[in-house]
Amino acid sequence: MKVLLTATPNSLGFFKSKKKNPEASLSSNHNPLPPLRKEKKKKKKKKVTAVNDGNIKCAISVTTSSSGDVLELSEIKEKSNKWLWKGQYSINYFVTHSQNQNQNQNQNPPLLLVHGFGASIPHWRRNIATLSQNNTVYAIDLLGFGASDKPPAFQYTMEAWAELILDFLNDIVGKPTVLIGNSVGSLACVIATSESTQSLVRGLVLLNCAGGMNNKAIVDDWRIKLILPLLWLFDFLLNQRRIASAIFERVKQSENLKNILSSVYGNKESVDDILVEIIREPANDEGALDAFVSVVTGPPGPSPVKLMPELKIPILILWGDEDPFTPLDGPVGKYFSSLPLQLSNVSLFVLEGVGHCPHDDRPELVHAKLLPWLSNLAASS
Repeated sequence: MKVLLTATPNSLGFFKSKKKNPEASLSSNHNPLPPLRKEKKKKKKKKVTAVNDGNIKCAISVTTSSSGDVLELSEIKEKSNKWLWKGQYSINYFVTHSQNQNQNQNQNPPLLLVHGFGASIPHWRRNIATLSQNNTVYAIDLLGFGASDKPPAFQYTMEAWAELILDFLNDIVGKPTVLIGNSVGSLACVIATSESTQSLVRGLVLLNCAGGMNNKAIVDDWRIKLILPLLWLFDFLLNQRRIASAIFERVKQSENLKNILSSVYGNKESVDDILVEIIREPANDEGALDAFVSVVTGPPGPSPVKLMPELKIPILILWGDEDPFTPLDGPVGKYFSSLPLQLSNVSLFVLEGVGHCPHDDRPELVHAKLLPWLSNLAASS
């Protein structure tokens, strides 16, 4: 979908986008997005892929579908590791080394996958096997989510997550890495890249990047201004423990979660019981309510509008055009869509029929743009 935009970094007003050729995408070099094709469902098959987790060779079971290899949740849990952050917080992470032993491993940078709000490592189950064909892939559960610690009364901020990412790169990965994030995970990667002083970040991939940790970041949207009193009231209610607990219990019910997920996914077939369980299971952990309240009511964090122009590394932006959270015609979508016209290091592709989580919604479309970009990045190093 080719989108004509009128917004600039200094002008983020809402204007309806003018749609032209539905088969095209917007990028810095105007590469077209291949037309979507309806594929027949293929019978799923299980296969075992050998990987090396550092000291021990292990087998990861994956399911083959029409959109590629999908890791089994049980395998992700079994092969996950723990890292102690700041000497007190247990952080869950997963790593699989490149399957292509003939590839020059020093040429292909490792990848770090960073999930969005409420998600965790298994949200990348449709991507890890494909991405690990030529790159070592790490995935992390941010503090407060997945199988990582959820410390009570912790004040969650975008800056804390960015610090976590940088410390992980320094302590665990140990070499320049491509950060790949979704939603608030993308924004955490942007902040981490802007604060990196040791060349820890080799490239940046943003999947429907958030404008802040919550809606209070969009202060220049008249619609947000209109409902700000309601947002403040909601924050007040969430700070009442009994009310917050009642809201959270209702939100994390399987049926409600499935309805919420269906509203933000373009491909409804991707919203299955496994996805619901990926979101629901960690929400039952002690401390999950505190994380939910802190993220929703906390400060939005640094604005990407101020940070993006400072970044000089290669950046790939992939944006689902059916995202209700950060729509293309909203201030955040308009801003990121305008970047390829202003920054030579930025490429953007709009993915048709895709929602807020492109990597899980339609992974084949994400891989079609991401894999060539990673190959070019490696060749340029």
